[in-house]
Amino acid sequence: MTRMPTYFISHGGGPWPWMPDWRAMFVNLEASFVQMVKDLPERPKAILMISGHWEDDSFAVMSSANPPMVYDYSGFPPETFQIKYNAPGAPDLAQKAADLIRAAGLPVRLDAKQGFDHGTFVPAFVMYPDASVPLFQVSLRKGYDPAQHFALGRALAPLRDEGVLIIGSGLSYHNLRLFGPGAKVPSEAFDAWLAETMAATPADRTARLLDWESAPYARTCHKEEDHFVPIFAALGAAEGETATMVYHDTGLFGGVTASSYRMG
Repeated sequence: MTRMPTYFISHGGGPWPWMPDWRAMFVNLEASFVQMVKDLPERPKAILMISGHWEDDSFAVMSSANPPMVYDYSGFPPETFQIKYNAPGAPDLAQKAADLIRAAGLPVRLDAKQGFDHGTFVPAFVMYPDASVPLFQVSLRKGYDPAQHFALGRALAPLRDEGVLIIGSGLSYHNLRLFGPGAKVPSEAFDAWLAETMAATPADRTARLLDWESAPYARTCHKEEDHFVPIFAALGAAEGETATMVYHDTGLFGGVTASSYRMG
């Protein structure tokens, strides 16, 4: 098997592919997910998503063979609460992931009940609309410790050689109380810092990200960092490898700049 790259993606807002006006706003994001599939060395054996929408006291690993849906959003049209993305789970790979996490000395548990949240099923739907690629998730750990999430990524790295595509799914800007023109300056400044950081040597990149709170407008862009933390896992799984920006948008929701990256 060829080694898979890893990704940190900005996954967009809510169930956007099912709402025509929002889908139009995220046309560049949609194109980037389609391109991701084209750029892969081969069809993934499975996708492992680390989403900003699931956190646990330990690193929980989704182990169901047929995960249900989690509609973790509100205020959207009724039909968006009927969406079904029927990708199979990956129980064997989930067990392997849990074993790797445990071997790294990190707290872990299998979760047979957790379903796909929108940070997972939205990008997966755009990538593989027929839901034909097995899909599973690993949670964030409460407290959002950057070093622990880098360690999670390092632990999961061997899965890349088994055809598993590791994706950290969040947003490079996530402040639900600051959209529109007020988001322009902070999101642009933070995005520029992130671009500079991702272009640095791997050792410098890791050091800068561990200290991410010193970035310009860090706490304006991420009051809670749940949507930024997935980048640590994606980078930990490809720590020595080059990062490439694969998506960049400006003016989302009237002012937001956002980006996504591929490692390897």
